[in-house]
Amino acid sequence: MARGINKVILVGNLGNDPETKYTAGGMAVCTLSLATSSVRKDKDGQQVERTEWHRVKLFGKLGEIAGEYLKKGRQVYIEGSIRYDKFTGQDGVEKYFTDIVADEMQMLGGVGGEGGGGARTGGERAPRSGSGGGGGGYERSSGAGGGGYERPAAGGSSGAPRSAPPADSFEDDEIPF
Repeated sequence: MARGINKVILVGNLGNDPETKYTAGGMAVCTLSLATSSVRKDKDGQQVERTEWHRVKLFGKLGEIAGEYLKKGRQVYIEGSIRYDKFTGQDGVEKYFTDIVADEMQMLGGVGGEGGGGARTGGERAPRSGSGGGGGGYERSSGAGGGGYERPAAGGSSGAPRSAPPADSFEDDEIPF
């Protein structure tokens, strides 16, 4: 039987600074408020802009990177999946939440002409370079047991040729599995 696809791609601007918290086990959970805008013409031919707000969650090393480098107003590319949750409060009222759980993040041309960098997980695909002076970042490669290691991602848009780091450029004790 075929599996379904749950894929979300967003490019937008942060509405506030990221909020990073840590679980009891020490894993980072970063929450972003991301605005995406579209422009359409109404029946009178006038352009109408519509802004949608998305709550984005980033976990682990990706969350740490987002919390450290992203700031309000920064443009960012997010790729992940959509998750719907229901919570019953102490007053018995059910509250519904829609989150985007990010598994890839790319910092794009930022506020005040900042360059971009990026962070990615799932090292199966080639890293993207950011627009507006972006590029670089981190790529996470998963191994047995669901862990992974981080290494600088190849590519970028700086124009300067870069050599790829040696495959064994990390210490064995840095591997979490």
